[in-house]
Amino acid sequence: QVQLAESGGGLVQAGGSLRLSCAASGRTSKVYYMGWFRQAPGEERDPVAAITWLGGSTYYADSVKGRFSTSRYSDKNTLYLQMSSLKPEDTGVYYCAAGSRVWPPARQYDADYWGQGTQVTVSS
Repeated sequence: QVQLAESGGGLVQAGGSLRLSCAASGRTSKVYYMGWFRQAPGEERDPVAAITWLGGSTYYADSVKGRFSTSRYSDKNTLYLQMSSLKPEDTGVYYCAAGSRVWPPARQYDADYWGQGTQVTVSS
């Protein structure tokens, strides 16, 4: 099993920046990638960014390309999401996730492990 714990969410004005962190523990050697999913009220939980744990290949949703950046420190089992030029439509619960079956992740069911989520609210 893999345990994930996010931190760093909060309220920010449009145009601002925020960094999320995810601490991983357990059998992290089992996962191929870690990433971030976002869920707005009444919507699906969709992937926004992901990175392969060993090789460092990245995936970004079109809506966040050029504004979000994900990175990992494998030796510290930590994943980050740096979010810049935030927009109100970036508002949602951000979940740290990990998986090994599908790359890049395209939907919620492509991830195997989940954190508890952290709220990000961008005010206009």
